[in-house]
Order: sequence, then C-alpha cells, then structure tokens
Amino acid sequence: MIDTTLGRIRKAVALIAFGTASLPGAAFAATDNVLLPRNLSPWGMFVNADIVVQAVMVGLAVASLITWTVWLAKTIEISRATSIARRRLAQLESECLLADVGHDSRDGSDAVAQIIQSAAREASLSDGGTDDGFKERIVLRLERVEAAMARRIARGTGVLATIGATAPFVGLFGTVWGIMNAFIGISEAHTTNLAVVAPGIAEALLATALGLVAAIPAVVIYNHLGRSIGAYRALLGDASTQVMLLISREGDRRGFRLSRAAE
Repeated sequence: MIDTTLGRIRKAVALIAFGTASLPGAAFAATDNVLLPRNLSPWGMFVNADIVVQAVMVGLAVASLITWTVWLAKTIEISRATSIARRRLAQLESECLLADVGHDSRDGSDAVAQIIQSAAREASLSDGGTDDGFKERIVLRLERVEAAMARRIARGTGVLATIGATAPFVGLFGTVWGIMNAFIGISEAHTTNLAVVAPGIAEALLATALGLVAAIPAVVIYNHLGRSIGAYRALLGDASTQVMLLISREGDRRGFRLSRAAE
C-alpha cells in the first residue's frame, strides 16, 4: 500500500515537472539564457555593435581626445603668455623711458613686445614727432597688433565649440541607428523577446553617453579658455594704454626720443 502511494506521488511529480517545462514562460526563459549576450560591458557592446554605431563611437572618442589635447596645449600657452605680458606691463608701469623698454624688448616675440616695437617703428617713420596725427597712427598700429595677438592666442579653440555643438547630435544618430537595428532584430526573430531587444538598445544608449562625454567637457573647456583669453586681451589693452601714456608723458616733457628704440 505504501509502495503504491509512493509510486503515484512520483508519477504526479514527474507530470508537474514536464508540464512546467512545457510552459511558454519556461521556453522563453530558456531562450533568454541562450540569446542574451554574456558581455554587456562597454567594450563588449562596442565589439558587438553595428559598423555604423562603431564608427560613431570611434569618432566621438577621437573628438574627446582632441578636446583634452586642446585644453592642455592652450592652458600652457595662455599661462605662459599671460606671465610674460604681466612682466612686460610691470616694466612699462615703472619709471622708465619708452626707448629703454623698446630696447629691452627688441628681440621679444610676445604680444607686449610686439606692441612696443610697433610704436617704436611708427616713431622712427614719423621722425620723433608728437602731434595728434602721430598719436592716431600709434593707436591704429596698437589696435592692429592687439587684434593679431588675440587671434593667435585663440587659434585652435574653435574646434571645441564645434565638438560641443555637434557631438550630442552625432551620439543621437548612433542611438537612432542602434534602435533601428533592434527593431530589425525583433522582426527577423519573430519575437519580442528581451534578449533580442536588449543588445541594440544598450548599444544605442552607449552612443548617446559617448556623445555627452565628448560634448560636455568641450563646452566647459571652451568657456574657460574664453575667459582666460579675455583676461589676456585685457592685459594687452593695459599695455597699449601704458605705451600711449609714456608717449604722452615724454612728449609733454619735450624729451621724446622714441626713435632710439628702433636703432
């Protein structure tokens, strides 16, 4: 009697196990385990992504590398140029003759040295005159030098604005392409299984993330460099003003000999 009861229990358990295994949910779970990618890390998603999405990711990575390279190079350049400009400006503000300052900066290639040399050149061409026409010519020369030096120091920052403006849209393009591939995979597999949808969606979101990673630092760095360049241009303006003050002061003393700086 006991053996018969145990046999019936074993048969019932076997039937329940067979019925559970034959349910659609169990079949989908087994399919999920087969189709779901084992590696959903960023590198794994990049390797398994479509060639177009891979190209978008590589382009965004290169844009991010360019952003940080420009930041490092321009930070060093602006810092060095600002330091030299402050030193030259302190020399201009000291009690000295402009001819002496021009002689000291004769071999300099920095912006303030170019300002002083331009003033000395105009003084040499004007035979040391100090009339209003001479001062107007000096102002025009100094403005041109300031504009040229400002363009030189800002060279290379425009690419940051371009990256900051376009990188999110490039990442969005990768997102749209990845979602399209996900829907195509659903259509070809004839199933709405998550294992079919998940890889394409993950690749799409990774492209969007890379677009933001490239764009946000580019915008922040561009604004930071813009403020630094603005401060540098203000120093050049102060140097030009100081040159004009020295010219006016020496002219009033009737001891203006700026032409010596051109010797």
